[in-house]
Amino acid sequence: MKIRIITLALLLTAASGFAQKKLTTGIWRGTLQIPAGELPFNFNIKDTAGHQQIAIINGSERFKVNDIKIKDDSVLIQMPLFDSEFKLKFDGASLKGNWVRHLGERDVQIPFAAEPGVAYRFKTTEPTKYTVAGRWSAIIGADEPDTTVAEFKQTGNKVTGTFLTTTGDYRYLEGSISGDKLSLSCFDGGHAFLFTATLKDENTLVNGLFGKTPWHAVRKPDAKLPDAYALTFLKPGYKKLEFSFPDLDGNKVSLSDPRFKNKVVIVEIMGSWCPNCMDQTAYLVKYYKKYHNKGVEVVDLAYERTTDFNKSKASLLREKNHFNIPYPILITGHTSNKKETGESLPALANFFSFPTTLIIDKKGDVRKIYTGFSGPGTGDYYTEFISQFEKITQDLLAEK
Repeated sequence: MKIRIITLALLLTAASGFAQKKLTTGIWRGTLQIPAGELPFNFNIKDTAGHQQIAIINGSERFKVNDIKIKDDSVLIQMPLFDSEFKLKFDGASLKGNWVRHLGERDVQIPFAAEPGVAYRFKTTEPTKYTVAGRWSAIIGADEPDTTVAEFKQTGNKVTGTFLTTTGDYRYLEGSISGDKLSLSCFDGGHAFLFTATLKDENTLVNGLFGKTPWHAVRKPDAKLPDAYALTFLKPGYKKLEFSFPDLDGNKVSLSDPRFKNKVVIVEIMGSWCPNCMDQTAYLVKYYKKYHNKGVEVVDLAYERTTDFNKSKASLLREKNHFNIPYPILITGHTSNKKETGESLPALANFFSFPTTLIIDKKGDVRKIYTGFSGPGTGDYYTEFISQFEKITQDLLAEK
């Protein structure tokens, strides 16, 4: 009996010690070693409701991560979206290991390290020579250049903003200017973006690199992108969109189903790997709650990085649970290859972006197609999108 009591006491002591092992709370600075160099970002760790929570900081966004497992000196941090995790070693203070991305049939590991108590993102050693606040016309790439709109805000050395493209935006970028050097980064668990450039003067950004891709920009207050409602369209002779794909339970769903009859239907072409799709999904969940009882249905068509149903389902279930998605998510069985996506929906012409959103009237006719998505990191662009999108919805609901 005495031996059992001693053994039980030892087990309880060990369990107590295991439960008490925690990461240092407060601000951290993490760095990813990508081919273009060091990509920094900050995150905050706090104790909440009996566990620890990480909030990844990008501009005004706080991307929360709750799945943190610590055993001895090993730390596993599972991202809530995008099918990636951190596999790390903890020496009692700092963290070191790899960020692991699961890309369909292959994994990519990127070295990662983090130190607690470090609040800066990029070191600033000089006062800023110029301001980048405002709107810019930017060209990213050389062989196939992409004309974009950059929108920045600046307070002292600190800079936030994003690049808007015809396929979406680069979400919440944050960084600084040191002298004439601009540095911006973003990490959201799915993608890691690093932008650098030199301010030649108040109106010119030169020698820019996005990773290893060149970019440059000129200040242009009236810069704008093409109309997102005019980029993807139906082929001649088509008025409707037809598909039949299984939902997460394996049940086939098509627009001819009774639930869609006499309804305004929003079809989102998306993938769980896509940050802009994540931003649009967050909006569509709120939109659905607002308009569902007025006669609106929403359905997602998911194009994943694998054709394996169960792997796709696992990724999409994470997204469904994270956002509490109340509408159907269909697994198309096709990959995110844009050519393959277009071929799986033969009515579409010039498909080139995830997400792409189709607005269908009560008769089942496609009335509008919106390419890309300008998320909350774009400020006024996001507000304008919501206003226009919901005006279209209201007009279609009013039709008999």
